[in-house]
Amino acid sequence: MTSHASLDWQDGQPVSPAFGDVYFSRESGLEETRHVFLAGNRLPERFAALPAGARFTIAETGFGTGLNFLAAWACFLAHAPADSRLSFVSTEKFPLRREDMARALALWPELERERDALLTQYGSLPSGWHRFLFEEGRVTLTLLVGDVLETLPELDAQVDAWFLDGFAPARNPDMWQPALFAQVARLCAPHGTFATFTSAGAVRRGLAEAGFAVRKVPGHGHKREMSIGELERPPQQGWQAPWYACPTPPVERSAIVIGGGIAGASTAFSLAERGWRVTLVERHPQLAQEASGNPQGVLYAKLSAHFPPLTRLILAGYGYTLRTLQARHPASEATWAPCGVLQLAYDEEEAARQQKLASAGLPDTLLRTVDQITASALAGLPMPSGGLFFPEGGWVNPPSLVERLATHPRITRRCGEAVLELDWNPEERLWVAQGERAALAMGAVVVLASAAEAAAFDSTRHLPLKRIRGQVTVTPATEASRALKTVLCGHSYISPVRYNTHCMGATFKFNTEDASVNLFEHQENLDMLSTLAPSVFHALGGPRQAMQALGGRAAFRCTTPDYLPLVGPVADAAAFNRVYAPLARDATEHLTTPAPWVPGLYVNTGHGSRGLITAPLSGEVIAACVEGEPAPLPRSLLNGLHPSRFLLRNLVRRKTPRPAGATET
Repeated sequence: MTSHASLDWQDGQPVSPAFGDVYFSRESGLEETRHVFLAGNRLPERFAALPAGARFTIAETGFGTGLNFLAAWACFLAHAPADSRLSFVSTEKFPLRREDMARALALWPELERERDALLTQYGSLPSGWHRFLFEEGRVTLTLLVGDVLETLPELDAQVDAWFLDGFAPARNPDMWQPALFAQVARLCAPHGTFATFTSAGAVRRGLAEAGFAVRKVPGHGHKREMSIGELERPPQQGWQAPWYACPTPPVERSAIVIGGGIAGASTAFSLAERGWRVTLVERHPQLAQEASGNPQGVLYAKLSAHFPPLTRLILAGYGYTLRTLQARHPASEATWAPCGVLQLAYDEEEAARQQKLASAGLPDTLLRTVDQITASALAGLPMPSGGLFFPEGGWVNPPSLVERLATHPRITRRCGEAVLELDWNPEERLWVAQGERAALAMGAVVVLASAAEAAAFDSTRHLPLKRIRGQVTVTPATEASRALKTVLCGHSYISPVRYNTHCMGATFKFNTEDASVNLFEHQENLDMLSTLAPSVFHALGGPRQAMQALGGRAAFRCTTPDYLPLVGPVADAAAFNRVYAPLARDATEHLTTPAPWVPGLYVNTGHGSRGLITAPLSGEVIAACVEGEPAPLPRSLLNGLHPSRFLLRNLVRRKTPRPAGATET
């Protein structure tokens, strides 16, 4: 897992003792970046020549201090058309700590604006992929934390310019090898370019063998020569499963998003930030009236030390949600509080799980173990055990976040009207969302983000979504309970005071359609709190607590049989089974027939109780897919979220798909 870079400082500049090399030129790191990577890839003139609305993609080996990214960002703003977009993808095995990055980048006051924006969002970076948005979504950074030879094979992109950086080949030979050059060529767009500070023969020969026309040109400062080049012989692309692909992006950039909760608002926001015109349709009179309507949701990252797909998704989504809050939703009693989250080791099994997780190499800025005394000090009240503390976490008021995301000049709201039918017009290649009395919206793309109701349409009836009722309890704060300073989690949760109340819960009830609040589940929430944190239970009044003073709400979560959300394009189920019928005989057959997509139809649903963590990033996944830009998640994880995965599994297992809402046995 992640190890932060260990630095020495010499004459105010960072040096890596592990590699015995500097992060940038001692003479002028910024001037070297401009000479090697910006001029070496002809970026100022290429940015200026971009057509209106175009996207340019840069990929980099070795994020380091972030200097190259900031310089490219500033160059893009100075030269590119105002409606163009920059996608920057960078790899880094040993990310810097925030304080080290701030110290290094302080050397260049001319990049202060970009530096401060980056540092505002730069926090814990566990191994995995991390998406950052800047300039109102016009500039994106996807930071791949891990070994470059493990991360790049998981990337799908069309890279226009490569920054081949990192420590010198003689000091970092594990990176500069043929496997890297093959990935650089695989990901390169036609006539894409590269630039690198090194002119080492092995590097030049490796890039030439990978298909690049390589030239030596004058280097910067005391470096006599460097290398640049252009892709001359594109490599043959390997097979990829067509049923996990992204359809061809539409020409018309208009979308209908159905569902006004966190999934719908996040998707609408990610599309709108890319210049799309979005109609957000919600059947209730206001947004965030279902599971996204609770007064306090928890930034809760329950992880597994084995790092299955769900844990990797949670890690990526947790960071993205935090960055969204930090950049766009100022903390307040009305919005959210980064008060930390304390996951108590409430029994032996949980303590053992936490011990394994603490030994998994995650950064201490993400989580750390605390004993009972420390846990009590963090919480402000006596705790029965220690646990894991997430210092960046806290509580969020979901309706305020939904409102913030949906308040965008390119988002039009249609509340109080349900979409009863979706009609596809093949001539105009547009969807029409029909309400009870009239058409509600038109768009080239439809995204269903309406929880289990996403399976209510003919094209999505095969999606295996199930509803789980949950009830939260809102209880008046007392003088004693106000001492609670952090969110407490375990088999239940309770948040610190907000507007003189605490929120606790939540229950899980299957096989019921009743959405009314009841006293039985209030009592269940209180009973769970009494075992999780007896001191808080008693601070609230204990067994004498007046039930009539309790408030709360009930709503339905939506989840899937494997508890991963459904995120991506929707295939025609019947046609899928016909086209890929050979997989029922041989699941390893490399079929190449394109998937029979339902034109322009996507889903973002099935997030269960983790919507605050996984739904916003899933909105980015869909926006990246319809835009044809680099995804914010690795290919293997995207496949694990793809709506076609259950069609594929049923086909391979020769099972008949169950209708939506059916239960597992």
